[in-house]
Amino acid sequence: MTVQHFTPEGMMQPTPYHHVAVGKGATHVHVSGQVARQADGTPVAPGDLAGQVAQALRNTALGLAGAGASFADVLRLTFYVTRWSPDKIGDFMAGVEAVAEEIGLPLPMPPASLIGVEYLFEPDVLVEVEATALLD
Repeated sequence: MTVQHFTPEGMMQPTPYHHVAVGKGATHVHVSGQVARQADGTPVAPGDLAGQVAQALRNTALGLAGAGASFADVLRLTFYVTRWSPDKIGDFMAGVEAVAEEIGLPLPMPPASLIGVEYLFEPDVLVEVEATALLD
């Protein structure tokens, strides 16, 4: 296996992600920030954080697949969420859980960071997802 995910004893648990990823391989795959847009740019799930998380992850899966990778190869995920507050975690996780099986996203997820931002590039974009993967 190229990537091994785990959470060592003594680190905070439970979390919806592993704390550590160890990757061995030669090819790095970086998927740029994906948002809730269809291929033609049409917005998906306006105003719906869960829906936008799900679509951004679907788009991330497409980017990985285009490089011959999958979420099994992902070392790290980074989520940027506009106007973040802790009360949004339920909607955020609902979006992750709604699409995880469909796109092969393991739960718990690979190491992940959720970063609250004031604004992304368009006013209707609530979330953006970046992924880093490693292939043999």
